[in-house]
Amino acid sequence: MQPFSNEISSQLLPKRLAIKLTAQGEKSVLQKHPWVFSNSIVKVNKDGNSGDIVIVFSKNKNTVIGIGLYDPKSPIRIKMIHFGDSVTIDDEFFHAKIKTAFSKRDQLLKTNTNSYRLLFGENDGFPGLIADVYAHVLVVKLYSEIWIPYLEVILKELIAVTNSEVVVIRLSRNLQNSSSITLQDGEIVYGELDNEVVNFTEHGVQFSANVVKGHKTGYFLDHRHNRKRVGELSTNKTVLDVFSYAGGFSVHALANQAKAVTSLDISAQALEIAKKNGKLNTYSGVHNIIVGDAFEELQKLIDSKQFFDVVVIDPPSFAKQQIDIKIAKKKYAQLAKLGCKLAAKNGILVLASCSSRVIAEDFFSINTFNLKQSNRTFKTILKTTHDIDHPISFKEGAYLKCGYYQFID
Repeated sequence: MQPFSNEISSQLLPKRLAIKLTAQGEKSVLQKHPWVFSNSIVKVNKDGNSGDIVIVFSKNKNTVIGIGLYDPKSPIRIKMIHFGDSVTIDDEFFHAKIKTAFSKRDQLLKTNTNSYRLLFGENDGFPGLIADVYAHVLVVKLYSEIWIPYLEVILKELIAVTNSEVVVIRLSRNLQNSSSITLQDGEIVYGELDNEVVNFTEHGVQFSANVVKGHKTGYFLDHRHNRKRVGELSTNKTVLDVFSYAGGFSVHALANQAKAVTSLDISAQALEIAKKNGKLNTYSGVHNIIVGDAFEELQKLIDSKQFFDVVVIDPPSFAKQQIDIKIAKKKYAQLAKLGCKLAAKNGILVLASCSSRVIAEDFFSINTFNLKQSNRTFKTILKTTHDIDHPISFKEGAYLKCGYYQFID
C-alpha cells in the first residue's frame, strides 16, 4: 500500500483510564447505549486526553462492562466502542469491526450500486466517524478528535476492504476550528484525485458528488431506496421534487422516463448540480427547475392550479435542537397540507423527515391528521426508514422516516 500523504497518526499514545459510573450511567452501558455523559461519571483514575481508552467498571461487582474512548471536549464524555468483557483495542479489533460492518452491506453491493455508507457512526461502533464510498473514492468524516490516534489503522482497514484508490478526509465545523488537528477539511490523504466531483452509480442511475467541498461527505445516501421507489413510480408521470438539493429523487424519476420533472430548491447552485446529474443519464422527459423558498413556491403552484402525479417533499432537519420540535411539527403539518393540494387525482404524495427529535410515530400521525383534514380520500401505501447501509443500533440513531400516500379521488 502506498504511504499516506499526510501524517495522520497522533504523536500521543492513548492512555488507559478506569472509570466508574452512576447507577443510571451503568444501566445505559449495560443496555448498549453508545453515549456516556459527564454527569454519569463518579470516578476516573487520572486525567484523560481525547482518544484515551476508557475501561468502564460496574459499580458493585468491579467487573468490566464496556470500553469507550474519552472525549474531554464533549458533554458526551465517553463514546462507547465495545460492550461486555475487556478486549484489546488494537489493529485486529478495528479489522473485525470494519469486516462486520462491510458484511452488513453485502446485499446492497450485489445490486448495480457502487456508493454506500460503510461506517454509520455509533450504529457501527464508530461514534463520531462516518465512512462513505463513492465508486473508487473513500470519504471519511470526523466529528470528534477521539479518532485521531487510531485514524491510520482505520484508514488502512477501510482501504483494504473497499479497494478504494483515494481517501478524502472531511471534518465537522468544530474540528475545522480545532487548533489540535493538522488535517484540513477536504484533504486528500491517500491517492490522487483528478476531479473533486466523482461519478457513481445508484441502482443503475448515474450521479455525481463533490467529495471535497460538498455537503456532509458529498451526497445523501440514506434515501437511496426511497429514490429508487420514486423512480419506479414515475414512469410516464409528472413529478415535483421539493427540497430537491442535488436532484436525487428528480434524477431517478428522469432515468425512469417521467414525462416531466420539476426540481424545487432554495439553492440555485444545488439545482445546477441536479441538472448535471440528470444529464448523466438518458431520459426523454422535461426537467424544470424552480429556485425559491419551498413554502412560498408551493403556494404559487397551488394558486396557478398545477398538479403532479408524484409529489416528493423531503425537507432538511427542522429540529436540530430540542427547542425546535414544536415549530418542526408545525412545518411538517404545513407541508402535508401543501403537498395534498398539489397531488393530482390518483396521485402519490411522499413525505419525509430527517429530524431525529421528531419521532416516526409523531411524524406519521401529523401526516395522517392533515391529509384527513383535506377531505380527500387517500390510503397509506408504505412507510419506510433508512436504507440497508444505515443500520440502527440505538434510539437516537433513527432519524429518517418516509410515508407514501396515494389519493384515490
